[in-house]
Amino acid sequence: MRSAAGNRYLAEMGGRRTNEQAAVAAEQAKADEQARADAETAAQFEAEEAELIASGHAEEAAALHAAREEAARQKELERQQAAEAAAAAQLQAANAAAEIGPDALGLSADVRDYGAIRGAMEHVVDRFGKMDIVVSGAAGNFLAPVLGMSANAFRTVVDIDLNGTFNVFRGCHDLLNTPGASLIAITAGQAVNASALQAHACAAKAGINQLIRVLALEWGPHVRVNGISPGPIANTEGMARLAPDADSRQKHYDRIAMKRWGEIEEVAECAVFLSSPAAGYITGTILDCDGGSQVGDASRIDLAKGMA
Repeated sequence: MRSAAGNRYLAEMGGRRTNEQAAVAAEQAKADEQARADAETAAQFEAEEAELIASGHAEEAAALHAAREEAARQKELERQQAAEAAAAAQLQAANAAAEIGPDALGLSADVRDYGAIRGAMEHVVDRFGKMDIVVSGAAGNFLAPVLGMSANAFRTVVDIDLNGTFNVFRGCHDLLNTPGASLIAITAGQAVNASALQAHACAAKAGINQLIRVLALEWGPHVRVNGISPGPIANTEGMARLAPDADSRQKHYDRIAMKRWGEIEEVAECAVFLSSPAAGYITGTILDCDGGSQVGDASRIDLAKGMA
């Protein structure tokens, strides 16, 4: 049976999952700056167009005008998409907060944007006071070989996972209720075990594990820093992408000692434990919540053979 604290943590972690969808939210925050840049570009186009007309190059001026119109349409489409994504992310955060209760606050910010994350946490502190517990769980992943992955794709996952964790923890340090504050980063088994088609996630998660250890050394004894390494967890966006059909899911089940995926509640209970007095002497630790995934591949074992 889940504890009441576990239920609260489950709801909070559910709200934090919106960070994955909120990765584009910073675009809306930068809308005014982009609009100014667009206005300057438009003015430059108009000046060049007028100069071409004045010098008798009407065809070149028409081509320039068409290019300017197309660029403006594309920019407007991008702004609309960013605004819609930001509004959806904020609504999702608000809905997650409503599920927790009337005293909860739902905010959306891009973990890649230090200023946005810092602003969101300052908002939290203004309303509730300094923070006792901070969980950094934003992540991005997809399957691709290194030769089929662009530098930008690799960078994006590292930015969300590793740089995002740094931004959250660095940004919250002076906003923590110390001594006794607990920081928890969500990492993954790819930090330890190389996984083909996931070079970006392996690198990012390995960095998170080392960041946890370094911060535990630097920020103790006033702040404890730990990590949770979930295995495959049901009803999450990540597993929906990595195992989208029944056959791929069954292969996962076969490899896991517990023969099932984990539940979000089980990860939440790990966070409750690491933030509780029962874990008061634990820091710099990565807690596996993976059904034995890190132990080995259970699909190679037929326990029925050789048994009396």
